[in-house]
Amino acid sequence: MSAVLQSFLAGFPLFILHFMITLSMFVIAVIIYEKITPFREIKMVKEGNISAAISLSAGILGLAIPLAFCLAGSVNHWDIIIWGIVALVVQIIAFYAAHFIIDDLQGRIERDEIGPAILLFSGKISVAMINAAAIAA
Repeated sequence: MSAVLQSFLAGFPLFILHFMITLSMFVIAVIIYEKITPFREIKMVKEGNISAAISLSAGILGLAIPLAFCLAGSVNHWDIIIWGIVALVVQIIAFYAAHFIIDDLQGRIERDEIGPAILLFSGKISVAMINAAAIAA
């Protein structure tokens, strides 16, 4: 039992450090994502816009999934920071790519059209999963 306790005590500070760095990267990435995208999804969600909630949820998950894979395979805290930045950039590119594919995406989300929001959700999550796999490779 003492070996288990010693292992825990030795590893717990590193766990806390990596967890806090990843959580911080996640929060910062969500804030940056919300500021960079052309419309304020959080504001629309507060006003009851379901399409904005779907889109924002995909953005949040799209950032969390690659960060989780990064954390699982990280060798140090710089690994998490660098790949966290990559995950954010990839999700922003995916968001803007969707704008070229879906006509009047911003207006359709603002009008609370569910169809485009669901398509956007699947695109963001698909990119996040591919991004996470690439990070883990």
